[in-house]
Amino acid sequence: MDALIFAAGLGTRLGPLGQTTPKALLELGGVTMLERTVRHVAAAGADRIVVNVHHRADRIERFLAEHDLGVEVLISREPERPLETGGGLLHARELLRRDRPILLHNVDVITDADLAAMVAAHRQTSPVATLAVNGRESTRALLFDDAGLFGREDRREGVRREEGRPPRGAPRAYAFAGIHVISPELLDLITERGVFSIVTTYLRLAGEERTILPWVLPPGLWLEIGSLERLEAARAALGEASRGQK
Repeated sequence: MDALIFAAGLGTRLGPLGQTTPKALLELGGVTMLERTVRHVAAAGADRIVVNVHHRADRIERFLAEHDLGVEVLISREPERPLETGGGLLHARELLRRDRPILLHNVDVITDADLAAMVAAHRQTSPVATLAVNGRESTRALLFDDAGLFGREDRREGVRREEGRPPRGAPRAYAFAGIHVISPELLDLITERGVFSIVTTYLRLAGEERTILPWVLPPGLWLEIGSLERLEAARAALGEASRGQK
């Protein structure tokens, strides 16, 4: 299986720390976010991993050159600007094999979820994509019904709903957890160009009656380090977890 780790973000919410250090190389418990993510997707079955880079790309590439992470790692460079998740996937698609599912993982997400189980669930049902979700409070939510994804809500300025198609039955709202599995056919279904979120593509495909399913994360660890506050919270949580294991 191939995996794509999204590591090209600018880290603007991390302030001065984000200006000097890419999120991929921030350390928690002495381990960089990139190494954590590589080892996690490798444990799920990935034997080829693509990392997209832009901000401080030279530092990430140097880290990968100097560390053997036990798996083949390729670089997808975005020299002009970060292309977000949709543009990043489109830009990297020539590095990805087309005969197996592809696991996508944001580098700033930490979880102890069994991603091999998520991949197995995806293989069993063969949707266009399977999205890891959870029920945490969030300003944005993806909306699912019994057939899969049909829309999303943005709650930052009131409630604004965007639908790929009308709902069928009672909707369920989940927060996207930054991890997804895609079928290789998706790579040929992306018509968007430039800088765009892959969720935009998912909503369009939902409107075209393509199936995109949720995979609800089981109870356990899920952390995102997009800001300084969340970084410190993650370090505290992992510290507590480490002490609890002693």
